[in-house]
Amino acid sequence: MAQAFAAGLKSMDYEAVIGLEVHAELLTNSKVFCGCSAKFGAQPNENTCPVCLGMPGALPVLNRRAVEFAIRAGLASRSTVAACSRWARKNYFYPDLPKGYQISQYELPICTGGAIDIDTSAGSKTIRLTRIHMEEDTGKNIHDAHGDSSLVDFNRCGVPLLEIVSEPDIRSSEEAGAYLRKLRTLLQYLEICDGNMEEGSFRCDANVSIRPRGTTPLGTKVEIKNMNSFRNVERAIDHEISRQAAVLRDGGSLVQETRLWDPDREATRSMRSKEFAHDYRYFPEPDLLPLVVSNEWIETVRNALPELPDARRQRFVASYGLPEYDAEVLTARKDVADYFEAAVRAHANAKAVSNWVMGEMLRLIKERHLDAALIIRAWPVLPERLAEMVALVDGGSISGKIAKTVFEAMVKTGKAAPDIVAAQGLTQISDAGEIDAAIDAVLAANPDKVAEYRSGKDKLFGFFVGQVMKATQGKANPQKLNEILKKKLQA
Repeated sequence: MAQAFAAGLKSMDYEAVIGLEVHAELLTNSKVFCGCSAKFGAQPNENTCPVCLGMPGALPVLNRRAVEFAIRAGLASRSTVAACSRWARKNYFYPDLPKGYQISQYELPICTGGAIDIDTSAGSKTIRLTRIHMEEDTGKNIHDAHGDSSLVDFNRCGVPLLEIVSEPDIRSSEEAGAYLRKLRTLLQYLEICDGNMEEGSFRCDANVSIRPRGTTPLGTKVEIKNMNSFRNVERAIDHEISRQAAVLRDGGSLVQETRLWDPDREATRSMRSKEFAHDYRYFPEPDLLPLVVSNEWIETVRNALPELPDARRQRFVASYGLPEYDAEVLTARKDVADYFEAAVRAHANAKAVSNWVMGEMLRLIKERHLDAALIIRAWPVLPERLAEMVALVDGGSISGKIAKTVFEAMVKTGKAAPDIVAAQGLTQISDAGEIDAAIDAVLAANPDKVAEYRSGKDKLFGFFVGQVMKATQGKANPQKLNEILKKKLQA
């Protein structure tokens, strides 16, 4: 769909110019300027205090852990970490902002520059970063929940955020989606953000403009908000590009504004005129000293960085002999990659383990709507037990078909594969005499089909295999079944 849209845009002779602003909530235990819990899901206004509610006389105290997480993000994205950065007040009035201003960074952010490398259908591409800065989150407005009134939950006020701003290097919704997925994976590997878009811990605003193809001046920028999934980001960008092109094609002009994405109508609608930086009346935050980060601190964080996604993907190919596709899927989430490696340590058939993780495991996770940010913690099958089941298949104790039944029982009960196999009598039949007898019974019951097969209808072989499997309740060893059946049908 994205490729078809890109082809349509080209025919209109316009080029899209897209920059993304990502807000990532940091996984600290407490908020950025007070000791309130930053945990999601508390009762409304439970995690609040005079500091995050902006009470007179309450003073902020910086959370050191949040700064460390910002340094991690900067180093992992090849940004320059500033030796000195400064806090600023961003002034605006909205019900979810109790102080009337947001503590953020403006002129001197903690990280500048950097880049994220992405893979697209057209090949690899580097998306440059403008900056990464720290700020506090705002509250949450809840509309249509109490008659004609709007409610405000201040629990999120003061939760530490990173705002990650890209350069306008993105040219399509496909590239935007690839960038966001790559960035989320990186933050999850760093263990600084869970990346849950539905809960709002990973949020994206898209700045979209178009210009005549082959020109360099930027067009009028429109900001899009209210996108809570990668799919919605891609759809909103495609729609907005199409809307802007239609306006220009009809002789109209675009205005700099903020628009909301309506996923039900699959359209954007105007929210307000887009603010400029001077509208926020930024000035240095008087209650916080400039943030000084020593070289020693930066190097300590650098030395503690985990293996990052690209390096891990390359290692999976080199060390485990996995195809590029497998390595890409397995390393897209750190917890899934960790699970895979733990299973391989218990049973060294990496490709077989990969097939089970990518196939049955991720399929069941999707079907059961398990929390995407908590895959492994919510998953009842320990990696060592998955390895144990794969070993039963490799050893011929159970067939691949039976293994699927065993695996679902493991997910349901949490029991070990050998116990399930023993309790349900699922051990694979490898005895030649038993398989021979089952084949004879099937051939005797279908003499007409035997005659058709011997007259040249080779496709009937699958019919006989299915009948024998049915007779043995799927327990016959497939390899031995095929060998014996071929001999008998050729006799």
